Amino acid sequence: MRFFNRITLQTPESVELEFTLAGIGNRALALAIDYLVMSCFLGLSLLLWWVFSDQLFKYLDTLRIDYSGLANWLLAIAALLVFFVWVGYFVGFETAWRGQTPGKRMAKIRVIRDDGRPARLPQAILRALLRPVDDALSIGVWMIILSSQEKRLGDWVAGTIVVQEERTVAATTLVTSDKAQDIADYLLQYANVSLLLPDDFAVVREYLKRRSSMHDQGRSSLSLKLARQVKTLLTLEKLPENTTPDTFLEGVYLAYQQQSPQRPHELN
Repeated sequence: MRFFNRITLQTPESVELEFTLAGIGNRALALAIDYLVMSCFLGLSLLLWWVFSDQLFKYLDTLRIDYSGLANWLLAIAALLVFFVWVGYFVGFETAWRGQTPGKRMAKIRVIRDDGRPARLPQAILRALLRPVDDALSIGVWMIILSSQEKRLGDWVAGTIVVQEERTVAATTLVTSDKAQDIADYLLQYANVSLLLPDDFAVVREYLKRRSSMHDQGRSSLSLKLARQVKTLLTLEKLPENTTPDTFLEGVYLAYQQQSPQRPHELN
């Protein structure tokens, strides 16, 4: 019996990736943690603003200036401060942490786009701005429960889904060429393989798994496109001579797994 729904997404490179949806329980846990952390940020911000306002009033008293309308302005600024902390918390963390907030990281879930790519600033902003609507009358909860993709309103508008974080499992055995390990050693020495995200690695892995069933022309075109994209991601200026796109991708696959025993090798 499956307690979590799975979803298959197609990347722009026409490679299918399978993810496990986060589930209402994990999302509720993450949100509770986030609201707790955000409340601390908000409380500290309002405390600092109150101290500033109090000192400002005392200073104006010494100048004997009429500041009867100033209190309303300070309250308005405090309201804006609450808004920016509320929105900025989710936008800042989901952008900097590739779709995760402190709560999502503890719950081992993250936000990705509908094509399997990491969520970026535009998606984070839309999700944060629509969160109050989702929270009102638990609209978001009901949408997550009733939607096959477990999306709240913010997810539908931003084009995102929330999935479980990848877990380490036994790596799928792939047939690689003899030169692939040489390429892997080269990459580990001259490239920062950690720049490759789990989603990028999954695309490479899926191509290598499916390439034998592809037509020669389509396979050549896709391997060249993927190789160029990965080369750009790794900020490589050049590759060893006589390296084919397939051999390069095989080397990337091996290098990603060999870079550190702590990095996830596969997406479940």
